[in-house]
Amino acid sequence: MRISIAVASKHGSTAEIAAAVGEELAASGHDVSVHDMATASVLELDESGAIILGSAIYYGHWLLPAEVFTEDLSLRLDGRPVWMFSSGPIGAPAQPDPTTVDVEDQLVLTQPREHKVFAGRLERARLHRGERAVATALRSPEGDFRDWEEIRGWARGIARALDDVHSATA
Repeated sequence: MRISIAVASKHGSTAEIAAAVGEELAASGHDVSVHDMATASVLELDESGAIILGSAIYYGHWLLPAEVFTEDLSLRLDGRPVWMFSSGPIGAPAQPDPTTVDVEDQLVLTQPREHKVFAGRLERARLHRGERAVATALRSPEGDFRDWEEIRGWARGIARALDDVHSATA
């Protein structure tokens, strides 16, 4: 099945998650393409049988390009299965609390089968001056908190779900 992954990433961490999900789905026999929401057109996803949407979380919300892209895409879904993921919480315990991620508008627009929140990465060297100041003020821990096995396992679950859908319609 053709699967499109559309992602909004500010410093590359979320794009790396999208790439890992894509690699896992491709290993399961799916035709996968990854699109940057900041530059892609929703028309590029028209031929996809399933769609995965992902965005970095800043201040509890998806990035603006992700919000705009998702709103535009919602008019073109035509019942195709959708999954969503967010990335950004860092540290132990995770900051911000993953249960406080506000993606309600995106959930209503796309009706995803699942929305998964993954831990993110914070590298102060990649941040702009203002972002570094906020990270310092909030005492945000630096490091890569992503759980790659969790990410790949989530992708394998999507592959199984799509195989089940394909088997039921064949």
